[in-house]
Amino acid sequence: ILTILGNSAVLATAVKRSSLLKSPELLTVNLAVADIGMALSMYPLAIASAWNHAWLGGDASCVYYALMGFLFGVCSMMTLCAMAVIRFLVTNSSKSNSNKITKNTVCILIAFIWLYSLLWAILPLLGWGYYGPEPFGISCTIAWSKFHNSSNGFSFILSMFLLCTVLPALTIVACYLGIAWKVHKAYQEIQNIDRIPNAAKLEKKLTLMAVLISVGFLSSWTPYAAASFWSIFNSSDSLQPVVTLLPCLFAKSSTAYNPFIYYVFSKTFRCEVKKLQCCCGWRVHYFSSDNSAEHPVSTTCSG
Repeated sequence: ILTILGNSAVLATAVKRSSLLKSPELLTVNLAVADIGMALSMYPLAIASAWNHAWLGGDASCVYYALMGFLFGVCSMMTLCAMAVIRFLVTNSSKSNSNKITKNTVCILIAFIWLYSLLWAILPLLGWGYYGPEPFGISCTIAWSKFHNSSNGFSFILSMFLLCTVLPALTIVACYLGIAWKVHKAYQEIQNIDRIPNAAKLEKKLTLMAVLISVGFLSSWTPYAAASFWSIFNSSDSLQPVVTLLPCLFAKSSTAYNPFIYYVFSKTFRCEVKKLQCCCGWRVHYFSSDNSAEHPVSTTCSG
């Protein structure tokens, strides 16, 4: 519910401000699309299976669930990687060069991200790698446990781990370390904190927001990656079901964090959310007998 409501607010804000969106903000929209896509395509089936205490459907639904999870997961990871690279380029370039990152360029990049994610998602369907149920039995993903006795599966998981996890994660870390060094040097050159231009303060806030989004995603998926990697080299019975269940749930919670980060760091997003609240609840305020001073949201929207 949090994922759908939060990311729907992000998409509604983007649609309302479509003409004012800057090119890097399109990646934020793409991240919201991936998060809400994961919630809509996967979570209802997982919740129903949890209530049923067993996976609903047969192999077809299991493959569908695993494919959707892999598709949207890789898409989110590559989108965060692209956000880090673009933030690095913008921070380390002059204003004239940063303006070369146009909306068309970002749209092409987003199309490449989806094609790249789709390619990795369908490879197990073509015979390289496998999809299968999780050890706790109410979810499906890549069949990690099959890889310790299969060269085909092991080559797939090793390639996927390097190209979809390690390299993007290292790129994200390297870009934000480079940005932090650049900002540190820039602030050292300005002795008086009051003289720091508003553009530099905004750039710092945007970078911090992007860092928190990346840290939230990587932190959520790291326990799941560790448990999955353990299953490659050891029997799945070596881990208790709850040990494999909790990292999976924690990983899926990553889709709900981003809207809260936007709300804290983006004044524009906060205002748009308040307007959405007014649009959804204006009848309640209209028929209320209390004065407007007791309804700050109504007052803000009226203003």
